[in-house]
Amino acid sequence: MRGTRALAVTGAALAAVAVAGPARAGGAPEADLVYHGSVVMNGKRLEVRLTPRNQGPAEVPSASVRLRWSMPLAERQNLPAACVRTDARTVVCATGPLDVDGLGDQIAVGVGLRGKAQEVTLEIDTVWSGGTVDRDRTNDRTRVLVLDTGDAYSF
Repeated sequence: MRGTRALAVTGAALAAVAVAGPARAGGAPEADLVYHGSVVMNGKRLEVRLTPRNQGPAEVPSASVRLRWSMPLAERQNLPAACVRTDARTVVCATGPLDVDGLGDQIAVGVGLRGKAQEVTLEIDTVWSGGTVDRDRTNDRTRVLVLDTGDAYSF
């Protein structure tokens, strides 16, 4: 139930950001979100560990990071409480509060693929930044090619 509530809040926040658009951007506080971590693929299983960072200048009350795979995920997933599945290939996770120049809590997400693949692309990006504006979107959007080797691929 907690994951469903988080999706409703995130969805409402996404709608508010979309309606406000660029006109609101001039008065909103600015923050710069970055994600660093790793992803491992072993058979149909992928393990992602990422740590959000806010490079400021404003605090972020909470943000949502999207993890989207190039292959569909298995129907059943056991996701952390702060994460929800939004479609066949996508999971969105809340970061929690992010202090200026601070690291957030590590987010660990394990997912299973619907079918076997030799490689998968993982796209990571911010979908909501808690009412702040991130003018440098180049460092919070990442694409990682992950091979089925059992090796960790860092981003």
